[in-house]
Amino acid sequence: MTTAPIPVRAPQAGGAQAPRPDPAHAKISVRDLDFYYGRAQALHGISLDVPERVVMAFIGPSGCGKSTFLRTLNRMNDTIPGTRAEGRVLIDGQDVYAPGVDVVELRRKVGMVFQKSNPFPKSIFDNVAYGLRINRMTDSKSELQGRVEEALKDAALWGEVKERLKSSALGLSGGQQQRLCIARALAVKPEVVLMDEPASALDPIATQKIEELIVELKRQYTIVIVTHNMQQAARVSDRTAFFWLGKLVEVNETERMFTNPDEKLTEDYITGRFG
Repeated sequence: MTTAPIPVRAPQAGGAQAPRPDPAHAKISVRDLDFYYGRAQALHGISLDVPERVVMAFIGPSGCGKSTFLRTLNRMNDTIPGTRAEGRVLIDGQDVYAPGVDVVELRRKVGMVFQKSNPFPKSIFDNVAYGLRINRMTDSKSELQGRVEEALKDAALWGEVKERLKSSALGLSGGQQQRLCIARALAVKPEVVLMDEPASALDPIATQKIEELIVELKRQYTIVIVTHNMQQAARVSDRTAFFWLGKLVEVNETERMFTNPDEKLTEDYITGRFG
């Protein structure tokens, strides 16, 4: 089977290859997951492993279940009345839907960045410090300042805002606001970062910065990204999962997915025959 190739991200500088997944040591393991909005079933029997410290991309046409599935990983769908999940979602071997799970702690461990940047109407500093303060994660003003600076550096934003930390976050550009939201998520030291189309509303230059940041962040975090942009998935991800009508059609190494997929339906979508 052959397809029209999409350029795949080159190996990292210095000859380092992207880490190969080891399903036996998955950071996230999903087994037989069904999900419902009331009586309507949105996900059907999803089983998937996400290895630690890789970028996993979810692709597929609109309405195929990508974002719904992403939100099951930190139970964000719990905020929608009438929803329910059946099956298992394991993070570090612990079922996040088990009775007694602390959902606040889960969402600290599994952070999320949304499609539209959503900075609070506060200063740049206070945006990043927000989670640290409400979770009482620092013991002193100097520690708080250090954690904010570290998060802004991790989000590749420190150099652009260090002289105006007291200024309103709403004065930042769209791309800067999205990186600020990433910094806010990183400040509480998550282990997994979920990103739901984080660059879809940005211009090409801002998008490039977000993509470069994603590749850099996997040195410290497990990243799961939903994207409609297949070229973006090819550039930033190590593994890609293709969803269709609420089902997982294929999950594979990104290079193979875009050059020689296992499933005919995957090939048809990637080559533009539908979607």
